[in-house]
Amino acid sequence: MLIGVPKEIKVQEYRVGLVPENVRELVSRGHEVLVEAGAGIGISATDEHYLAAGATIVYSAQALFKSAELIVKVKEPQAVERQWLQSGQMLFTYLHLAPDPQQAIDLIDSGASCIAYETVTGRGGLPLLAPMSEVAGRLAVQAGAYFLEKAHGGLGILLGGIPGVEPAMVNVLGGGVVGVHAIDVALGMGANVTVLDRNIDVLHKLQKQFGHRLHTVSSTADAIEQYCVMADLVIGAVLIPGASAPKLITREIVSRMKSGSVIVDVAIDQGGCCETAHPTTHDAPTYLVDGVIHYCVANMPGSVPRTSTYALNNATLPYVIALADKGLQALRDDEDLRNGLNIHQGKVTNLPVATALGFAFHAPAEVLGML
Repeated sequence: MLIGVPKEIKVQEYRVGLVPENVRELVSRGHEVLVEAGAGIGISATDEHYLAAGATIVYSAQALFKSAELIVKVKEPQAVERQWLQSGQMLFTYLHLAPDPQQAIDLIDSGASCIAYETVTGRGGLPLLAPMSEVAGRLAVQAGAYFLEKAHGGLGILLGGIPGVEPAMVNVLGGGVVGVHAIDVALGMGANVTVLDRNIDVLHKLQKQFGHRLHTVSSTADAIEQYCVMADLVIGAVLIPGASAPKLITREIVSRMKSGSVIVDVAIDQGGCCETAHPTTHDAPTYLVDGVIHYCVANMPGSVPRTSTYALNNATLPYVIALADKGLQALRDDEDLRNGLNIHQGKVTNLPVATALGFAFHAPAEVLGML
């Protein structure tokens, strides 16, 4: 199969869909890999590295999109890239379609088969979302600590405090992968950490993992309001796979939070869990609402591209090999991979996406001719 790896063009996005080592794996299996010139520069992978791995370097993104049978990316295709997709192609990348109707419309019109990393299932979770959630959870605390500094507009609080001075109060909304890693780093820095989750089993697991240094609270509207208003740093770490994030932090709650406190909305790529949140970039990561700093960068792991790219590639390689070896048959053979199919030949095949955007839903097994 002819596989294409374009250079990411989203603002401040330096990750790449395939590292040279994984290109070598694919080439060794008889596949041809086209890599756009400069695609790996953000992770210190030069064109020469890709050539040594057996790739062919191309200098036109449009030509790459037009010729490849399988496109492997990191972030959702941007508007210009979506115009180059065509019927019969497979696209394998993060999509996050629920809050992005225009992207969904363009992908429907393309006729391509679009498989989203974030809805592939397996091992009791979302194995292709997990690596980036781990990175984002850890970065969320770093970002929060940075913007709590007075020089960056914050309250002027050291996250971990010092003996005799209280540490910052950090509240984490959601005890999934993002939440676990945010908790781990925040506790490690000495913060006073509370996690809110509506699943009591999750709270029991977190209490067992982190001990009584972590405060666990059953998530209700009243509890969210109470703890957010008291917080110095709030990390939004909620996830409903494929769907828009629930708006847990209302505008009214934001208006009552401390001036100079920080919200890091990690759920922003699914629309955000804060009513006052909108996507930002690494170029301009924050904005103020009622004196509260909002950090809502939609590609947080892009700030540490080498770590993020290798973590992602470790997880995606088996699926890329399956798609390259078997094409759409890989989706028929593997239910977990099939769950990643969001759009196929003009039809929406993920129920939460269809529900969020108001499109008709078509079961993946149906559109793949399995029924």
